[in-house]
Amino acid sequence: MSNPTIIETPSRVVSPDIIAELQTLVHEAGQVVVHCIQTTPYASYIRIWPTTYLYDQHSDHSSELVHAENISYFPTWKAVEAGENHFTLIFSGLPKSCLVFDLLEHCDNQSGAFRVNSIPRNDSDVYYVQL
Repeated sequence: MSNPTIIETPSRVVSPDIIAELQTLVHEAGQVVVHCIQTTPYASYIRIWPTTYLYDQHSDHSSELVHAENISYFPTWKAVEAGENHFTLIFSGLPKSCLVFDLLEHCDNQSGAFRVNSIPRNDSDVYYVQL
């Protein structure tokens, strides 16, 4: 598995309707939205464990995964095509004092878990990462 990358300016445009809906959630509920891009060399299967969290690097706070789009929850697998696959994870809010956080999935196969370390906090709480 390659090292994850934080994408500052995504090349693929997410539907404006979806972004508007998610922005409403972020502002009204204080949620954090992480758009993920995973590239696979061949058709495969993906899923997310509900034991996926955001961890504030400067406190003991963790934000829970509250919703996922375009990816299945454990134990169900979702078939994906070779190439870029996109999914979105929505987490409960981070504390206002949080400046940097990690996205960590805890699962029974830790070598295949999603991990993105040292994500710098932004004002929108909407992030794009390449896994």
